[in-house]
Amino acid sequence: MVDGRLRRASRQGAVGSAAGVLDDYGNLAEGLIALHQATGEPRWLEAAGRLVDTSRAHFSAHDGGFHDTADDAEALFTRPRGQGDNAEPAGQSSIAGALLAYAALTGSAEHRAAAESTLAASGLVAMRDPRFAGWTLAVAEAAVAGPLQVAVAHDPAQPGAARALVDRARRSLSPGLVLAHGAPDTPGIPLLEGRPLVGGRPTAYVCRGFVCDAPVTDLAALEAALA
Repeated sequence: MVDGRLRRASRQGAVGSAAGVLDDYGNLAEGLIALHQATGEPRWLEAAGRLVDTSRAHFSAHDGGFHDTADDAEALFTRPRGQGDNAEPAGQSSIAGALLAYAALTGSAEHRAAAESTLAASGLVAMRDPRFAGWTLAVAEAAVAGPLQVAVAHDPAQPGAARALVDRARRSLSPGLVLAHGAPDTPGIPLLEGRPLVGGRPTAYVCRGFVCDAPVTDLAALEAALA
């Protein structure tokens, strides 16, 4: 069940008996965003958007960061808030990554601002103990890099024709790069809006802030644009 509301799902027995915490929301949202980029299906991006918006509504802290538990969770002596990354990202840094990637894929200035506020709230940990801020710093690097946006428009009846362009974009080392691929103007995929094919061939657009370089149709030109 992916409906953007882990707390409700858990109480209905669809996920488990425990209410979702911030780690659940952030990591699942990032996984859904990765699934959207792998499959090109809009529903995964939409589901990730519901998760990050539920997180903002119920987990937000006063300084722009996030608490680990929701505002309607069981009351504790103090509301937990882990900010240090360890073997896995902290909830706060995972939701920062989800917010940033979602903003890059949708063009949402609101979510971009929320990602930056979350990174700022983690700044003290990154300065004092950078070894406990690995994912936070990776998200921050992606934010500084753009992140780069790549849209590959192609005829859905011939997906194999675009495979080389899509694979090359996936191999890019640009921090936080996001990828959209599918038919031009596919509903629910903002990066494909107004991105036509050139000469009927699969066409790649390399963008920053939804402002794109000239479209390219061959690997060499895409490599140059990504560089």
